Formats: sequence, structure tokens, C-alpha cells
Amino acid sequence: MQLRNMVRAFVQSDVDPQALQFNRQKFNRQLFRKCGELGLLGVTAQEQHGGSGMDAAAAVIVHEELAASDPAFCLSYLAHSMLFVNNLAQNGSEAQRARFLPAACSGDAVCGMGMSEPGSGTDVLGMSTTAVAAPGDSGSGSGSGGGGYVLNGSKMWITNGTVDGRDTGDAFLVYARTGRGPRDISTFIVERGMAGFSLGTKVEDKCGMRASMTAELVFEDVRVPRENLVGEEGGALLSMVKNLEIERLALGAISLGIARRCIDIMNKYSMERVAFGKPISSYGQVQRHIAESYAEYMAGRAYTYSIAANLDLTTHGCGLDTDAVKLYTATMGKNVADRAMQVLGGNGYVGDYQVERLWRDAKLMEIGGGTLEAHHKNIVRDLRRLQVLP
Repeated sequence: MQLRNMVRAFVQSDVDPQALQFNRQKFNRQLFRKCGELGLLGVTAQEQHGGSGMDAAAAVIVHEELAASDPAFCLSYLAHSMLFVNNLAQNGSEAQRARFLPAACSGDAVCGMGMSEPGSGTDVLGMSTTAVAAPGDSGSGSGSGGGGYVLNGSKMWITNGTVDGRDTGDAFLVYARTGRGPRDISTFIVERGMAGFSLGTKVEDKCGMRASMTAELVFEDVRVPRENLVGEEGGALLSMVKNLEIERLALGAISLGIARRCIDIMNKYSMERVAFGKPISSYGQVQRHIAESYAEYMAGRAYTYSIAANLDLTTHGCGLDTDAVKLYTATMGKNVADRAMQVLGGNGYVGDYQVERLWRDAKLMEIGGGTLEAHHKNIVRDLRRLQVLP
């Protein structure tokens, strides 16, 4: 409760006032640094590296509270704090954590993760970005020495791919193919300024999440030192699966935040707006929108937090339920936002009441971090394997 109260107060004082302004395709770097000052950027990272050492439930709380005001900023926060910081905190070496996490946790660096490609999104194992041993490299594995790797390819739809629109973010965990087998994938830390690493296409005309910068990252013979290999060569699939679980819970929490804010807005509006001599909250059509939204939000909230309470960030095994959480909350959040726009009518269709922005932001949850169709496939696969419900 103390964490939620702290984040909620921060949201009211700092996040909410800027949300509409920064919805014009601009990342709020100053607000990002304030998150660092509060210990939020490294919420699940080790304390000795600048993190707060908290658990998955804490991460879900932060994402719900931020998203209730500014889902787009929260999306950038997720890409940094979960896809980079948490991923490296759980899977990186002590030397890598000591080198990269302090700046990431303070907000001095803005980071992200590169998985999706122009030709492979949901089909992660279809990625074509490659990393081959550089001339002079002395061997494989996570040891030091040698010439490292040469990285070629591109990553698309990368949150925090750019911050200012002119250059890449500061550092990224990039997945690349290091062998011929479909699962021969490795993770590399790629840093801004490495020769051959550049900003590609900037995604500027987005339906929603406009305060979160999205871009293509291009790798042309990028020389990555061996010490930037995370874990063992060819061993990235396990760390990928682990991090997808917390990512999908956090994305579910974003949908919870959107739904909660929309319910609050339409409930208050319905008591103030008068039609035919009565507040519209007295009409059954409006009551249905509000009541069903609240019930669905509470169901999604209970499911999300129950799974978060049992998620071990150091391992994996909750894929069935993290997929199901995101499957349910993504559509729930979008539907609640749609009902809020309907209750507000014309006022919901313009920016003053926030609902229009939340409505646009909500749709991404059905696409990003795993499409609804990918969740369907994963859930049925896992249930088929279990044969009985857990």
C-alpha cells in the first residue's frame, strides 16, 4: 500500500499534468529521471546496482498507477524497467549489472530491448538478425577475450528506439541468431555510438501511445565485444521466456490502469451530465456501461495480482497465466475505454476529458507484447500439454 500511495501521489503531481501535452509525439525525459529518483526505474533490480529489489507485484502496482494517467509514458517505462533493467538484472553477469544498471536505474540512460523485426513479430524464432564470431575471436561461450561478434540486421517497433528523434536510445538488449538451429539465439548488449549501429525509420504516425517513441534499429557490421554477450551463446530462449512473463503481466497492468481511469471519468461525468431533466447516471443504458466495466476491471485486477504474487522473477513457469492475464485485460481495457467514450458522447471524442487518448492507447495492448492470436495459441498449447486445469 505504501508503494501504491507513493506512486499515486507522484502521478497526481507530476504525471497527469503533462500527459496531454506530451501526447504530441514527445518523450518526457525530465519525468523519466524523476522516476529514477523515486527508485521506480529499477523496481525489480538489485539494490547494490541502484535498484529497489522489489517483486513482480510491485512492478504491477507501478504500471497500473502510471497507466491510469499516461499509458504512453508507462509503455516507455515498461520497455526500460522490465525489458532492459529486469532482464539484465536476472540474466546478466555481475560485471554487466555493475556496468549498465546504475545509469539505467537512475534515469541517466534510456534503454530498451530489440526482438521484433520487419519480417518477424509474433514469429520470434523467425528472426533474421545474425551475430557471427568476429575475426580473431578465440571461442564461444561467455568467457572474456577474443574479437567478439559482428551483428547484422534490423529490429522494428522498438520502444525507446529513439528518445529525441535524432539518435538511438542509450543501450538495448538485442536478440540475434548465432547458429543454424531455430533456437540458436543469443542476447547482446548494444550501446549507442557503436560503429554501424544507427537509427532507422522513426514511427511517427501512430494511432496511440504517442508519447512513447518507436523506431527501427539498424545493425551494419556492428562489432559487439564478447563481454556484451548476456549469458551463454545460444542460450537466450530461456531468458526470453522468463522476461515475457513479467512483460505480459506489466502490459496487463497498463490495461488495468486505463480501465480504472475510464471508469472513474465516466462515473463522475454521468452524475454531472443532465439529459431530459435527470443525471444520465439514472438511465439504465449508462448504468450498464459503468457497472459492467467495474465488474470486468475487478475481475482482471484480481487475476493479474494473484499471478503477480506468485511469479518468481528468477525462473519461469507462469506462461499459461501471464498469457491469459494479458489476453483478458487487453480486451477488457479497450472495451471499458470504448464504453467511457460512449457515455461521454461528443465530449469523449475530444481530448479535454482524456478518454479519447486512453481509447487510442488501449488498442495497442491487443497487439504489442504478443497479439491476442498469439495468446490463444500459447494458452491452447499449454492446456493441451497439461490436459487438466492447474
